[in-house]
Amino acid sequence: MAGIRTYIEEIITELTTKVSWPSWEDLQTSSIIVLVTSVLLSLVIFLMDFACGIQSGDFFGWRGILGFIYYFI
Repeated sequence: MAGIRTYIEEIITELTTKVSWPSWEDLQTSSIIVLVTSVLLSLVIFLMDFACGIQSGDFFGWRGILGFIYYFI
């Protein structure tokens, strides 16, 4: 049991003294970069799927890449 306590104390010491935590401004900047990149990447994937989709006769129109694959399966 003493080993577990020592282990937890070392974890706390390491997190409070040895880890360099980013500032609030760095966190905001990084979050904005991740958000913008995610939106752009999802938009590119959507446009590629829409452009490469196949026309179907049902109500929804495009089926996309998966519709193309399912069509041949």
